[in-house]
Amino acid sequence: MDSDRLVKLLQQVRQRKVSVPYTVGRLRHLPFEDLGFAKVDHHRALRQGFPEVILGEGKQPKEIAAIVRAMRRQRMNVLVTRVSADKMARLKRLTNGLRYHSAARAVTWVGQPIKITGKGTVLVVCAGTSDIPIAEEALLTATMMGNRAEKLFDVGVAGIHRLLENRSRLDAASVLIVVAGMEGALPSVVAGLIAKPVIAVPTSVGYGASFHGLAALLGMLNSCAAGVTVVNIDNGFGAGFAASLINRV
Repeated sequence: MDSDRLVKLLQQVRQRKVSVPYTVGRLRHLPFEDLGFAKVDHHRALRQGFPEVILGEGKQPKEIAAIVRAMRRQRMNVLVTRVSADKMARLKRLTNGLRYHSAARAVTWVGQPIKITGKGTVLVVCAGTSDIPIAEEALLTATMMGNRAEKLFDVGVAGIHRLLENRSRLDAASVLIVVAGMEGALPSVVAGLIAKPVIAVPTSVGYGASFHGLAALLGMLNSCAAGVTVVNIDNGFGAGFAASLINRV
């Protein structure tokens, strides 16, 4: 339950449009619902403006389905990250109405219309096509959290003219998420061109000495361009969430 719906419910009680027992039932599972194997944080939308996000990696389909059903009973919008196609096939047999975003490897269910709360546009910039799954995760997260989100893919430093051709789109964005593997140079280039917050996402894409994204992570942490903030390797979700918080201000 988010703040808007809580205010509406309390107004209905005051106007005697709904009963007190009904309201108690609606609020019974705040702040969390204990499913035995998981405690679903129904209070998170009130605290942070977006419901709890389910990490699909490491969970069995039946566990994901149970958490999804608990959130759906509260009419929460649902985002499940890191879900393989095989796991989604099994998940569909356990609960219906889910949408699979194959590029982002994520699952959504929208119980309430997504309200645009972001003040501007979140632009997700991606270095190469191998980085797209992480970029799509960031893009989907920002969209689900109520932002106008756009993408600019395959504009890495190996062909810098591709990025410079889109300079106007960089300038128009309020917050930029820049995703890159290999040596992770793209966020530094982007941050050196604009006066906007840049959230850098290192990916595990690259040859041996990239050390599964460590080279990109260290390169981004040591960026000489001011205004670069770095999330963990392959953490597109974290970048999308952070960009959304920035974009609300």
